[in-house]
Amino acid sequence: MKAKNPYPIMTADEAVQFISDGNMVAFSGFTSAGAAKVIPKALASKAREQHDKGSNFKIKVLTGASTSEAIDKDLAEANAISWRAPYQSDKVIRNLINQEEVEYVEMHLSHLPQAVSSGFFGKVDVAVIEAREITADGRVYLTTSIGASPTFLRSADKIIIEVNRHHSPRLREMADIRIMPPPPRRYPIHIFEPMMRIGWPYALVDPEKIVGIVETDQPDDELGFSGPHRVSEKIAEHVIEFLLREMSADHHPKSIFPLQAGVGNVANAVLSGLGAHPDIPPFYMYSEVFQDAMVELMANDKLLGASAASLTITREKLQTITDNMDFYAPRIVLRPQEISNHPGIIRRLGVIAMNTAVEVDLYGNANSSHVFGTQAINGIGGSGEFTRNSYLSFLMTPSIAKGGKISAIVPMCPHIDNNEHSVQIIVTEQGLADLRGLGPIHRAQVLIEKCAHPMYKDYLQKYLRDGMKGHIRHDLNKCYELHRNLIEYGTMLPELKK
Repeated sequence: MKAKNPYPIMTADEAVQFISDGNMVAFSGFTSAGAAKVIPKALASKAREQHDKGSNFKIKVLTGASTSEAIDKDLAEANAISWRAPYQSDKVIRNLINQEEVEYVEMHLSHLPQAVSSGFFGKVDVAVIEAREITADGRVYLTTSIGASPTFLRSADKIIIEVNRHHSPRLREMADIRIMPPPPRRYPIHIFEPMMRIGWPYALVDPEKIVGIVETDQPDDELGFSGPHRVSEKIAEHVIEFLLREMSADHHPKSIFPLQAGVGNVANAVLSGLGAHPDIPPFYMYSEVFQDAMVELMANDKLLGASAASLTITREKLQTITDNMDFYAPRIVLRPQEISNHPGIIRRLGVIAMNTAVEVDLYGNANSSHVFGTQAINGIGGSGEFTRNSYLSFLMTPSIAKGGKISAIVPMCPHIDNNEHSVQIIVTEQGLADLRGLGPIHRAQVLIEKCAHPMYKDYLQKYLRDGMKGHIRHDLNKCYELHRNLIEYGTMLPELKK
């Protein structure tokens, strides 16, 4: 006989009465997968009501990574957010950040759980966590993501659980949850292959902390990506050609090391290209997200297994997995982000990382999060952890944007997420620049030759030729000329403007 649920069932409007102005609130989700759904909307309504009464109501918001519109859009539109970490993903909150109305702390995703559990951000007042089930003794079976939810459940003073019946109860078969002990008592993480499991299918919470259960029946709100286009296909071709050369040179095993791919159209297209190429052997993935392209790759036996922190896939692809759990569940492991993005495991497994950048400067410093060095786009996410620690790391970007008004290869990045000491390989549709073992001037020459768009090559070559000589060659009067031109004229090269 099933035990009676001891927790109070309530509406979302009743639950948000436990959240007060100034509270730090942690929400489940890694991307929109497994994100809290109804509490954020009810909280936005509460904020508007309080503001209409002339009362203050803003909260500090923690998530695992990017999140759903209900958090970064609805709450931001209600002027209900004062502080945000570690990543944001909607233009509404982005505008508030860039107007300096919301304080934004951007950080590496694997660092977040330790920062929370150590109290670096202060007390976590409330955690709002989506789950498929919670037991009387405090076992919480999460849904489509693990992210930082286990840490939030342990650290928060009060817990609200959104029990979402939409998701399959068999998602627990993918979960492998373990929270690392604090330094200096940490032990080696015993993951020696991508599919090794070291934990349990549930997170734990003190039942005394749970103030209420809100029942829901809603799917994740993952929009998916556009289909491959010629630029991303060319980038994929360059990556595949390079990997095949590396394999033939015995730089890594013929079986190929585990792959990682960031979120986005380019990374999704590269994965599809790798899966379609007959000379790329079946492979495993050790990544932070499980994306749409991986569902088909797994069905075709090209992807043998995948470790991630979330199922960042469209409703249709998630339904495919749900309808075929006997096949997919043994082949997918979902972990906390502290483990999915752990530098030591990435290095141990020899991961081959493929992430995207906004721009790259002549010496290999890369920017993936800001425009003009001042305006936040989203955040570094997990790209830094994989770029710094992988056996091979690719940063990929189209060589131009806005019809050629913007070049992705610039003299100097005004903001840097991944510096020249971490970046190994840059890829655009023009070609691939392997920067390993090259000094700064040689790196610049290869980047211009291989990756810059033809319309920008003359400018970049002249900049390199005329710069002040040194270990790194720059002209401090002109290093941001392209960016200043873009602000003033709407294009980096005004002479090309029609």
